[in-house]
Amino acid sequence: MTRETRTIMLAGVGGQGIILASKILIDGLIRANYDVKSSEVHGMAQRGGSVITQLRYGDKVYSSLVGEGAVDVLFAMEKLEAMRYAHFLKKDGILLMNEMEIPPAPVLIGQVPYPRDVNERLEALPVKFFPIAADIRARELGNVRVVNVIMVGALIKLIGLADGLDWSVVVAAAVKPQYKALNLEAFRAGMELARHSQPQALVV
Repeated sequence: MTRETRTIMLAGVGGQGIILASKILIDGLIRANYDVKSSEVHGMAQRGGSVITQLRYGDKVYSSLVGEGAVDVLFAMEKLEAMRYAHFLKKDGILLMNEMEIPPAPVLIGQVPYPRDVNERLEALPVKFFPIAADIRARELGNVRVVNVIMVGALIKLIGLADGLDWSVVVAAAVKPQYKALNLEAFRAGMELARHSQPQALVV
């Protein structure tokens, strides 16, 4: 049976580990015998600018990029990044968002306020919206840097890729040996968060 080509867009700011999250996903999908194509777009990462990765997987993938309104899943590590790239999602697509707020430079210098209605705006979109507190869970685990791996675990559970592949092997291969146990715990925590998460408003 032919497997449909799907597109995942990962968005965050510099330092949040988007590239590692992409690496884990790509490695796992390849191990699951998918054809995978990916592309990366780095903003001013050193100054907290956007970092975006698009990856596509299926039986045969011919391009790594799709345009607005064509992404199946948006994986957003921060609330403004979710709002910035939500228009790339197709109708009924999945938006997985970390509830973390990282004020950009214009907010930090007082030019504009951080919008307080991000969740409400995203809930009004015709998508399946899953906001999770991955950063809080990471602090509970003792290291905020594993937010990205928590998000990967949640994503794998949400999009039905948890079965048929030992993701612990994939995660362990992507991180330094001294951080293996922590990252495996983070991945399992993400899957558990997703298991208990229900989508917010879905407009049809």
